[in-house]
Amino acid sequence: MNVLVAYGTTGGSTAEIAEWIAEELRGAGLAVDVRPAADVDDIGGYAAVVLGGALYAAGWHRDARQFAHRFADRPALPPVWLFSSGPLDSSADEAEPPPLPQVLEAMRGLHVRGHATFGGRLSTQARGWLGFIA
Repeated sequence: MNVLVAYGTTGGSTAEIAEWIAEELRGAGLAVDVRPAADVDDIGGYAAVVLGGALYAAGWHRDARQFAHRFADRPALPPVWLFSSGPLDSSADEAEPPPLPQVLEAMRGLHVRGHATFGGRLSTQARGWLGFIA
């Protein structure tokens, strides 16, 4: 069984989570490809898909949203699961936060089987106003 783990990230933390998920799936005996969501134009050869996106300013990463739009409502979608990376505080550890509206839209279009939110982290290489507070 070949599984795709695709992700949208800016600072690399969501890519790191995607690799951790892939390691777990490989440990269960599955073949796994890990790719940036923007680079995926075909999911036909996969038995399952995991799609992740970073959360930024109450939005889901653009690459993850575009991936979801590209493949939404296709007749032969494999089973799909989603994950989000963020928020930066400890709230994701305390309780499962509800998916953001953009994630809910992806869930509907991809007929998602489940969603999880992992706490985020701010890289010391962050740019812009977020980098200022790091």
